[in-house]
Amino acid sequence: MGLTFLAVHAHPDDEASSTGGLYRVLANEGVRTVLVTCTNGECGDALDGAKPDADHHDADEVAKIRAVELDNAVKILGIDRLVRLGYRDSGMKGWPQNEDPESFWATPLDEAAKKLAEVLLEERPQVVMTYNAFGFYGHPDHIQAHRVTMAALELLDYEPTLYFNTIPTSLMATMRERWEREDREKAAADAAKGIVRAPEPEESEEDQIEMGTLDELIDVAVDVSSANDAKYDALAAHHSQIADSFWMKMGREQFKEVMRTEWFVRVTNPTNVDGPADDIFVGYR
Repeated sequence: MGLTFLAVHAHPDDEASSTGGLYRVLANEGVRTVLVTCTNGECGDALDGAKPDADHHDADEVAKIRAVELDNAVKILGIDRLVRLGYRDSGMKGWPQNEDPESFWATPLDEAAKKLAEVLLEERPQVVMTYNAFGFYGHPDHIQAHRVTMAALELLDYEPTLYFNTIPTSLMATMRERWEREDREKAAADAAKGIVRAPEPEESEEDQIEMGTLDELIDVAVDVSSANDAKYDALAAHHSQIADSFWMKMGREQFKEVMRTEWFVRVTNPTNVDGPADDIFVGYR
């Protein structure tokens, strides 16, 4: 039996941001790759940038656009199978969309876990990836993807190796500095135009989430530099959501220089691997 990798992501575009390089690298190596996308992304931006609280924001139209964008990204990354679980986007924490009975967040855990387990049993991947218990950055759909994946794994008749995606705290600190600098520059540019922005509310300690992982606790660091063009193109394919992102602002050449690695923390270890590695299939080949 050949090698199979399966990632459980929350929204269209998540597959490109944290695993785009890995998907393309594995595809180039002949590994079978499967993507499970849990929601349709209805709470994303409309083509004109309108947010979900705008009167003219059409959630179903946004989902249609994002479906096409996801199909294009999947082709770029060489993903063999895309499975859409088809749940509605739950929006950010506290949004009214959280309460939609068709949203992923409101879906009974056992219902979604059974759907995912069916895919896992069909594919029998040796390696599965999703987010940690905080959903990497606290988004309800990411948290639910974690919960559903963990529940689905309990329904299997075998144990795959499970990884959570992550970023080293050292890099996270650098990224925060960059974001803060960009915010200051934008505020200054707005002020020069006479635009005064209300200050962002400070997060309470309980709302603050540490997105990074201590460098020494990362188990697998995959060199994806050979796939950086494909990762950049896959992100760009999600134009409606990514066009104004810091990734696209880098430009292709700086992106290729900076985004050379993808990192993962090992959660289950059926092959008894010891120590850090540079291959997510360590123990299987």
